[in-house]
Amino acid sequence: MKKMIAPLLLALLAAGHAHAVGVGVRAGTTGVGGDVAWGVFPTFSARVGYSALNYNTTVDDEDLDYDAKLKLKNLSGLIDWHPLGPFRLTAGLVSAGNKFGLNAKPSNGNFEINGNSYSANGVSINGEVKGKKRVAPYLGVGYGNVSGFGVNFYGDLGVILQGGAKASLNVNCGSSLSPAECASLKNDVEAERVKLQDDLKSFKVWPVLNVGLTIGF
Repeated sequence: MKKMIAPLLLALLAAGHAHAVGVGVRAGTTGVGGDVAWGVFPTFSARVGYSALNYNTTVDDEDLDYDAKLKLKNLSGLIDWHPLGPFRLTAGLVSAGNKFGLNAKPSNGNFEINGNSYSANGVSINGEVKGKKRVAPYLGVGYGNVSGFGVNFYGDLGVILQGGAKASLNVNCGSSLSPAECASLKNDVEAERVKLQDDLKSFKVWPVLNVGLTIGF
């Protein structure tokens, strides 16, 4: 990851030397963070950014309900092209660490899964959902020049091409289940993981909608 992103960031820094520099703060679907941008040519600027956010929510599936923790973490290296004033096209790479941490919730002291019931006493089922690509291309459009002089509004609309999502689920049977019950539970949890993975088959991109303010020098 760092071997791919670091050369791009160094190239962007070198390209922007001695040109206008802007610093922005933003929030949106990639978290809360900021950007630093350099004017490279009259209609081009280079931009690096970082954003992160943790958010607790719930996920309801056919069999299991989950306490979920959304963890956003994105490091980006981008090129902005301004063919029409403040309007721009943007492309680059994003090191995307976005994922859902999952912790299954029992119902009335039991896990009901795949048509079977198991005591939740000492038993835990947890996992995560994350993008398949650790470093992914970004394509988008936007408004506002982050490297422009003065205080300006800017926004981004695009997609991180993460190549789909992958789900994992793990079981800790504890001491309340017999070996046979534990083996059965693990088989049922694997069936649940397969269904969850199937639900994610169309989730091939991470949508990006960010807005913020920038000040340029």
